[in-house]
Amino acid sequence: MSPLSPRLQLKVQQKQILTPGLVQMVTVLQLNRLELREMIAEEIAQNPVLEDTGEGAEELTPAEVQALLEAERAPDPSDAAVLQVTNEAAVATYEGESDGYDAPEIAETAAVASSDFETQVSTEAAQATDPFDQIDFGSYFDEWMDPGFRSPAAEDPDKPGFETFLSSPVTLTEHLRQQLALLVMDPEVRDAADAIIGNLDDTGYLSIELGEIAQSEGYSLEALESALEEIQCLEPAGVGARSLQECLLLQLESRNARGSVAWQIVENHLKLVESKSVKDLCRLLGRPAEHILTALEVIRHLDPKPGIRYSGPGARQVAPDVYISKDGDDYIIQISDEDLPQLRLNGSYRRLLDREQEPDKETRNYIKERFQSALQLIRNIEQRKQTIVKVCQAIIGRQAEFFEHGVDHLRPMMIKDVAEEIGVHPSTVSRAVSSKYAHTPQGVFELRFFFSEAVQGPSGGGIPLQTLKRMVKKMIDEEDPAKPLTDDHIAALLQGQGIEVTRRTVAKYREDMKIPSTHHRRVRN
Repeated sequence: MSPLSPRLQLKVQQKQILTPGLVQMVTVLQLNRLELREMIAEEIAQNPVLEDTGEGAEELTPAEVQALLEAERAPDPSDAAVLQVTNEAAVATYEGESDGYDAPEIAETAAVASSDFETQVSTEAAQATDPFDQIDFGSYFDEWMDPGFRSPAAEDPDKPGFETFLSSPVTLTEHLRQQLALLVMDPEVRDAADAIIGNLDDTGYLSIELGEIAQSEGYSLEALESALEEIQCLEPAGVGARSLQECLLLQLESRNARGSVAWQIVENHLKLVESKSVKDLCRLLGRPAEHILTALEVIRHLDPKPGIRYSGPGARQVAPDVYISKDGDDYIIQISDEDLPQLRLNGSYRRLLDREQEPDKETRNYIKERFQSALQLIRNIEQRKQTIVKVCQAIIGRQAEFFEHGVDHLRPMMIKDVAEEIGVHPSTVSRAVSSKYAHTPQGVFELRFFFSEAVQGPSGGGIPLQTLKRMVKKMIDEEDPAKPLTDDHIAALLQGQGIEVTRRTVAKYREDMKIPSTHHRRVRN
């Protein structure tokens, strides 16, 4: 037989296949609270049988779904997967201690709600005979005569919401144009100033030449120069500068410091400021060291990026996903899910699962798929909650000294160690702590903060990398400014404490903490 001829052969092969339900479980586990809320909102919009408990519709329990699917099971064997998912969801959702759901209680509540609804309808029908009885004149006059606080329920729903009156951040462009509107200038200069403001970067600098603006916008160079002078007189001081030197000089001029020692240093010897060469500045300017040090202190308080306060992203708001509090000798773990929609199955689609009420098989199959998807989502959300709780319990057990005494008592901890303790794959733990924060007695920390490798050495086995960085920073903060520590000296000091670390490792940690090198930290007198 030719080696190129077609032939059949059998082989055994193992392949890992991710089902849609498993993909969704992995995705839900990785989301933080805000992202999960957005995902649930999208699922509610796409799945008609899924709804929030606050919507007030009839709730359909998994037991009722199972009874309806049993009627369809004999002629349609494809219901096996749906029935299996329904049974698993019923066990996971309604037998868990944390859920608080109970099918008999829900059925009883539905019956009471139905009777209350019939009573309310009959009462409203009786009241509809007299239109004057529909007006509560007592509450109306009490509200009209009361000058005090009016509850939100009494507010007119057509009025704008409270969010309309909240202030929004003012950008640098808006701030400058508001000031520009108060100045009296030639119309051509005003238009040129508006064009220059539009070309400023986030730091407030003008990064392109005036000639390019004149060529692209069609303004004269004289008008652009006059407009730039007007912009450089606006707040914040230093805006519209074309270099760092010009920015600092504009700020000194706004403080009436033209011609001062600080002005002379910035104008002629700016490079010596970076190297802190006090002795050279004294010799070049003919001033005593006290004057030079005072001038350097003034320069240090200037803002090299005046526009960043209006263009920056602002403070980052963190919403903790987990709250860890101490109650006696024990720690209580509480998942922050109060603002998450409490999902349930919409009972109004119950009739669409019955063959007698809905003869169309495609419609019944579609509703079955929607119920299966809804149950899978509810189960995955509960699985996410349980996994995060288990990970936090392992963290508390391994970092007990941190929760008692603070950051200095943080211990090394690896993701694989926690995964082995709770019996999951390390990737599951990694997803469980991804982009999630915990509110602890020591402050708010990212869950990944608790995981760190141990430092090598006889004394470094119990020291995590975060603590080592804090030790390096403390040494630099306590050093002599005239003789700062080099990376070799810091490495030698750490090795003297039994921590095996190299000079390159110290340099890497220093750069991560944005600490300047020895040359830039040295103060020359």
